[in-house]
Amino acid sequence: MTSSNFHTNSTLHHISIESHNPKELAQFYSETLGMDFKKITHEDTIKWMCFGNDRRLIFSTGTKNKLGFAAFSCRDKDSLDKYKKFLISKNVKVMDFQTPFFTKGSFGVKDPDKNFLVFGLSELKEGVANSSSFTDQIYAPLQHLTFKSKNVESFENFYEKKLGFFVSDRVMKEDGTLATSFLTSNHEHHTIACFKSSVDGIDHHSYETGDWQRIKDWCDRFEKKDIKLKWGPGRHGPGNNLFIFIGDLDGNWIEISAELEVIHDRQVKVWKHEPKTLNLWGPHSIMRS
Repeated sequence: MTSSNFHTNSTLHHISIESHNPKELAQFYSETLGMDFKKITHEDTIKWMCFGNDRRLIFSTGTKNKLGFAAFSCRDKDSLDKYKKFLISKNVKVMDFQTPFFTKGSFGVKDPDKNFLVFGLSELKEGVANSSSFTDQIYAPLQHLTFKSKNVESFENFYEKKLGFFVSDRVMKEDGTLATSFLTSNHEHHTIACFKSSVDGIDHHSYETGDWQRIKDWCDRFEKKDIKLKWGPGRHGPGNNLFIFIGDLDGNWIEISAELEVIHDRQVKVWKHEPKTLNLWGPHSIMRS
């Protein structure tokens, strides 16, 4: 796999999550993940925007735990325009959509589970995160988003065949059905993933902090705020990354990750659907299906 193979060499830039109490949720992320936040009015609706050190979120009033949208940033206008043409050639319905973190010209698409994805260009200058007051001592850029789906096969097919993402790893059940799919829009092991579930929705969103030392620093930070880990420290099989998980006020799961595999040229890896795949170290406490 080389960079020229990607139909979109894009990164997960920000996500929007709905909540019954968006202001309180935004305050939680500001205090817990080290982010500034402010109230904005966008399309005549009040929203709360969090930003800091390459992690950006928007919270709006709506259904608890529901994704508003996930926004991917392309490298430049030429890349964005070419990707839009690619989607149209694949008969993907493209809709104009504006988000506060992107310049004009962004657009969105819906996947088979009605998750809304936006593609555009960051309005931020390189190295600037909306003048955030927070430092790299709590560094962890937003990196990937993982879904739950009743039909992982349909999910994977859409992202691979229609959106041009690459499948990096699959987790297969003994009966040959697909349990989990990991897909990427760049050289990171995955920017999108999906677990088989009895419901559709968000499984977790993840922030890549780089190395083990920073995982320890995040654990110490959470302890000082009296936030207990939900899972970890551990190491995933697919992606080979270190991880810890916490929950937010609404019960959304947040992952802090480190040492995620970088892919340049390899075949799809296939894993058994077993506890060790989820955590090579154990304990294996989180089996989705």
